[in-house]
Amino acid sequence: MSLLAGKVAVITGASSGNGRAIALAFAQEGADVVLADIREDPREGGITTKELVETETSQKAVSIHCDVTKLADLEAAMDAAETLGSVSIMVNNAGILKKQSVLEASEAEFDLMSNVNVKSVYFGTQAAAKRMVKNGCGNIINLSSIAGLRGTGGYSLYCMSKGAVKMMTHALADELGPKGIRVNSLHPGIMNTQMNIEDDPVIGTPTGEGYLDMIPLRRWGEPEEVAKAAVYLASDLSSYVSGSSLVVDGGYLRI
Repeated sequence: MSLLAGKVAVITGASSGNGRAIALAFAQEGADVVLADIREDPREGGITTKELVETETSQKAVSIHCDVTKLADLEAAMDAAETLGSVSIMVNNAGILKKQSVLEASEAEFDLMSNVNVKSVYFGTQAAAKRMVKNGCGNIINLSSIAGLRGTGGYSLYCMSKGAVKMMTHALADELGPKGIRVNSLHPGIMNTQMNIEDDPVIGTPTGEGYLDMIPLRRWGEPEEVAKAAVYLASDLSSYVSGSSLVVDGGYLRI
Protein backbone atom coordinates (compact mmCIF):
# COMPACT_ATOMS: atom_id res chain seq x y z
CA MET A 1 0.00 0.00 0.00
CA SER A 2 1.22 3.51 -0.78
CA LEU A 3 2.51 5.34 2.26
CA LEU A 4 0.46 8.51 1.67
CA ALA A 5 -2.68 7.10 0.06
CA GLY A 6 -5.69 9.39 0.53
CA LYS A 7 -3.62 12.33 1.78
CA VAL A 8 -3.64 15.89 0.47
CA ALA A 9 -0.37 17.81 0.75
CA VAL A 10 0.32 21.51 0.34
CA ILE A 11 3.95 22.21 -0.58
CA THR A 12 5.31 25.74 -0.79
CA GLY A 13 8.17 26.46 -3.16
CA ALA A 14 7.11 23.39 -5.14
CA SER A 15 8.20 24.47 -8.61
CA SER A 16 11.91 23.75 -8.15
CA GLY A 17 14.56 21.97 -6.13
CA ASN A 18 13.63 20.23 -2.92
CA GLY A 19 9.98 21.28 -3.14
CA ARG A 20 9.63 19.81 -6.62
CA ALA A 21 11.19 16.53 -5.52
CA ILE A 22 8.97 16.37 -2.44
CA ALA A 23 5.84 16.96 -4.51
CA LEU A 24 6.70 14.13 -6.89
CA ALA A 25 7.67 11.74 -4.10
CA PHE A 26 4.43 12.44 -2.23
CA ALA A 27 2.39 11.82 -5.38
CA GLN A 28 4.28 8.60 -6.03
CA GLU A 29 3.20 7.50 -2.56
CA GLY A 30 -0.46 8.25 -3.28
CA ALA A 31 -0.99 11.85 -2.15
CA ASP A 32 -2.72 14.57 -4.14
CA VAL A 33 -0.66 17.76 -4.07
CA VAL A 34 -1.13 21.51 -4.07
CA LEU A 35 1.91 23.22 -5.60
CA ALA A 36 2.19 26.68 -4.04
CA ASP A 37 4.86 28.92 -5.52
CA ILE A 38 5.41 32.40 -6.95
CA ARG A 39 6.62 30.81 -10.19
CA GLU A 40 5.49 27.85 -12.25
CA ASP A 41 8.53 27.02 -14.38
CA PRO A 42 11.27 25.08 -12.56
CA ARG A 43 14.54 26.91 -12.06
CA GLU A 44 16.46 23.86 -13.23
CA GLY A 45 14.48 23.67 -16.47
CA GLY A 46 12.14 21.01 -17.80
CA ILE A 47 8.40 20.60 -17.53
CA THR A 48 6.43 22.12 -14.68
CA THR A 49 5.99 20.20 -11.43
CA LYS A 50 2.28 19.85 -12.18
CA GLU A 51 3.06 18.23 -15.53
CA LEU A 52 5.69 16.05 -13.90
CA VAL A 53 3.28 14.76 -11.25
CA GLU A 54 0.49 14.16 -13.76
CA THR A 55 2.85 12.43 -16.21
CA GLU A 56 4.57 10.12 -13.75
CA THR A 57 1.73 9.37 -11.33
CA SER A 58 -2.03 8.98 -11.29
CA GLN A 59 -2.47 11.62 -8.58
CA LYS A 60 -4.03 15.06 -8.86
CA ALA A 61 -1.93 18.21 -8.78
CA VAL A 62 -3.13 21.80 -8.43
CA SER A 63 -0.80 24.74 -9.06
CA ILE A 64 -1.50 28.02 -7.33
CA HIS A 65 0.39 31.30 -7.33
CA CYS A 66 1.50 31.82 -3.75
CA ASP A 67 3.64 34.57 -2.29
CA VAL A 68 4.37 32.94 1.06
CA THR A 69 4.88 36.32 2.73
CA LYS A 70 1.19 37.11 2.14
CA LEU A 71 -1.32 35.49 4.48
CA ALA A 72 -4.09 35.70 1.89
CA ASP A 73 -2.02 33.62 -0.53
CA LEU A 74 -1.36 30.98 2.13
CA GLU A 75 -5.09 30.81 2.86
CA ALA A 76 -5.76 30.45 -0.87
CA ALA A 77 -3.42 27.46 -0.96
CA MET A 78 -5.46 25.84 1.82
CA ASP A 79 -8.65 26.56 -0.10
CA ALA A 80 -7.09 24.85 -3.13
CA ALA A 81 -6.48 21.79 -0.96
CA GLU A 82 -10.17 21.74 -0.10
CA THR A 83 -10.92 21.02 -3.76
CA LEU A 84 -8.97 17.79 -3.37
CA GLY A 85 -10.34 16.88 0.05
CA SER A 86 -8.68 18.66 2.97
CA VAL A 87 -5.08 19.45 3.80
CA SER A 88 -3.52 16.66 5.82
CA ILE A 89 0.16 17.42 5.17
CA MET A 90 1.74 20.87 5.09
CA VAL A 91 5.32 21.30 3.87
CA ASN A 92 6.72 24.77 4.54
CA ASN A 93 9.54 24.52 2.04
CA ALA A 94 9.82 27.92 0.34
CA GLY A 95 12.93 29.85 1.30
CA ILE A 96 15.76 32.08 0.11
CA LEU A 97 19.50 32.18 0.71
CA LYS A 98 21.84 35.13 0.44
CA LYS A 99 25.32 35.49 1.88
CA GLN A 100 25.75 38.83 3.61
CA SER A 101 28.21 40.21 6.15
CA VAL A 102 26.73 41.62 9.35
CA LEU A 103 28.78 44.75 8.66
CA GLU A 104 26.96 45.31 5.37
CA ALA A 105 23.49 43.82 5.81
CA SER A 106 20.60 46.25 5.38
CA GLU A 107 17.31 46.42 7.21
CA ALA A 108 15.55 45.53 3.95
CA GLU A 109 17.63 42.35 3.61
CA PHE A 110 16.89 41.42 7.23
CA ASP A 111 13.18 41.91 6.67
CA LEU A 112 13.16 39.92 3.43
CA MET A 113 14.97 36.94 4.97
CA SER A 114 12.68 37.03 8.00
CA ASN A 115 9.51 37.31 5.94
CA VAL A 116 10.29 34.55 3.45
CA ASN A 117 12.05 32.09 5.74
CA VAL A 118 10.30 32.61 9.07
CA LYS A 119 7.00 34.47 8.75
CA SER A 120 5.89 32.16 5.95
CA VAL A 121 6.53 29.05 8.04
CA TYR A 122 4.64 30.42 11.04
CA PHE A 123 1.57 31.53 9.11
CA GLY A 124 1.71 28.60 6.71
CA THR A 125 1.52 26.38 9.77
CA GLN A 126 -1.29 28.48 11.19
CA ALA A 127 -3.36 28.29 8.02
CA ALA A 128 -2.94 24.53 7.74
CA ALA A 129 -3.37 23.81 11.45
CA LYS A 130 -6.71 25.61 11.62
CA ARG A 131 -8.05 23.07 9.14
CA MET A 132 -6.19 20.10 10.60
CA VAL A 133 -7.63 20.77 14.05
CA LYS A 134 -11.12 20.34 12.65
CA ASN A 135 -10.11 16.92 11.34
CA GLY A 136 -8.36 15.91 14.54
CA CYS A 137 -5.08 15.09 12.81
CA GLY A 138 -2.38 16.47 10.55
CA ASN A 139 1.28 16.60 9.75
CA ILE A 140 3.51 19.64 9.32
CA ILE A 141 7.07 19.55 7.98
CA ASN A 142 9.21 22.68 8.12
CA LEU A 143 12.31 22.96 5.96
CA SER A 144 15.17 24.36 7.99
CA SER A 145 18.83 23.71 7.14
CA ILE A 146 22.10 22.65 8.68
CA ALA A 147 22.49 26.43 8.95
CA GLY A 148 19.75 26.26 11.56
CA LEU A 149 21.94 24.02 13.68
CA ARG A 150 25.37 25.65 13.36
CA GLY A 151 26.29 29.27 12.76
CA THR A 152 28.63 30.19 9.92
CA GLY A 153 30.27 33.55 9.35
CA GLY A 154 28.82 35.51 6.46
CA TYR A 155 25.50 33.72 6.74
CA SER A 156 24.16 35.24 9.93
CA LEU A 157 20.83 36.29 8.40
CA TYR A 158 20.25 32.85 6.90
CA CYS A 159 21.36 31.05 10.07
CA MET A 160 19.10 33.31 12.13
CA SER A 161 16.09 32.48 9.97
CA LYS A 162 16.70 28.73 9.85
CA GLY A 163 17.46 28.56 13.57
CA ALA A 164 14.14 30.28 14.15
CA VAL A 165 12.39 27.58 12.09
CA LYS A 166 13.95 24.88 14.26
CA MET A 167 12.86 26.44 17.56
CA MET A 168 9.46 27.33 16.16
CA THR A 169 9.01 23.68 15.20
CA HIS A 170 9.71 22.54 18.76
CA ALA A 171 7.19 24.99 20.20
CA LEU A 172 4.54 24.16 17.60
CA ALA A 173 4.96 20.43 18.18
CA ASP A 174 4.30 21.01 21.88
CA GLU A 175 1.23 23.16 21.21
CA LEU A 176 -0.34 21.17 18.40
CA GLY A 177 0.50 17.64 19.53
CA PRO A 178 -2.52 17.37 21.87
CA LYS A 179 -4.69 18.25 18.88
CA GLY A 180 -3.36 15.30 16.88
CA ILE A 181 -0.90 17.26 14.74
CA ARG A 182 2.75 16.27 14.40
CA VAL A 183 5.36 18.94 13.59
CA ASN A 184 8.95 18.21 12.56
CA SER A 185 11.79 20.00 10.81
CA LEU A 186 14.07 18.83 8.00
CA HIS A 187 17.65 20.09 7.85
CA PRO A 188 19.26 19.55 4.43
CA GLY A 189 22.96 20.06 3.92
CA ILE A 190 24.46 21.25 0.64
CA MET A 191 22.03 19.91 -1.94
CA ASN A 192 22.33 19.91 -5.72
CA THR A 193 19.82 22.72 -6.25
CA GLN A 194 19.92 26.13 -7.89
CA MET A 195 20.15 27.68 -4.44
CA ASN A 196 23.66 26.23 -4.12
CA ILE A 197 24.53 26.68 -7.79
CA GLU A 198 23.25 30.21 -8.49
CA ASP A 199 22.09 31.97 -5.31
CA ASP A 200 25.16 31.06 -3.26
CA PRO A 201 27.59 29.47 -5.73
CA VAL A 202 29.17 26.52 -3.96
CA ILE A 203 28.70 23.54 -6.23
CA GLY A 204 31.19 23.62 -9.09
CA THR A 205 33.50 26.12 -7.38
CA PRO A 206 36.83 25.82 -5.53
CA THR A 207 34.93 26.69 -2.34
CA GLY A 208 32.69 23.74 -2.95
CA GLU A 209 35.59 21.35 -3.35
CA GLY A 210 36.67 22.35 0.15
CA TYR A 211 33.22 21.56 1.50
CA LEU A 212 33.23 18.17 -0.21
CA ASP A 213 36.29 17.20 1.80
CA MET A 214 34.29 17.83 4.97
CA ILE A 215 31.33 15.65 3.93
CA PRO A 216 32.00 12.00 4.87
CA LEU A 217 29.97 10.71 1.90
CA ARG A 218 32.10 12.91 -0.40
CA ARG A 219 29.24 14.06 -2.61
CA TRP A 220 26.45 16.62 -2.76
CA GLY A 221 22.98 15.64 -1.67
CA GLU A 222 20.17 15.30 -4.20
CA PRO A 223 16.67 16.78 -3.81
CA GLU A 224 15.25 13.27 -4.07
CA GLU A 225 17.07 12.38 -0.85
CA VAL A 226 15.40 15.24 0.98
CA ALA A 227 12.11 14.05 -0.50
CA LYS A 228 12.59 10.55 0.89
CA ALA A 229 13.12 12.01 4.35
CA ALA A 230 9.97 14.10 3.91
CA VAL A 231 7.98 11.00 2.94
CA TYR A 232 9.14 9.35 6.15
CA LEU A 233 8.05 12.31 8.28
CA ALA A 234 4.74 12.63 6.42
CA SER A 235 3.84 8.95 6.71
CA ASP A 236 2.88 6.62 9.53
CA LEU A 237 6.43 5.29 9.49
CA SER A 238 7.11 8.23 11.84
CA SER A 239 3.82 8.06 13.73
CA TYR A 240 5.53 8.67 17.10
CA VAL A 241 7.97 11.30 15.86
CA SER A 242 7.19 14.94 16.61
CA GLY A 243 9.24 17.95 17.58
CA SER A 244 12.29 16.37 15.95
CA SER A 245 15.01 17.73 13.65
CA LEU A 246 15.95 15.30 10.89
CA VAL A 247 19.34 16.09 9.34
CA VAL A 248 20.03 15.10 5.72
CA ASP A 249 23.62 16.22 5.11
CA GLY A 250 25.81 13.25 4.21
CA GLY A 251 27.31 13.29 7.69
CA TYR A 252 28.65 16.85 7.51
CA LEU A 253 27.50 17.94 10.98
CA ARG A 254 27.55 14.51 12.63
CA ILE A 255 25.16 15.46 15.41
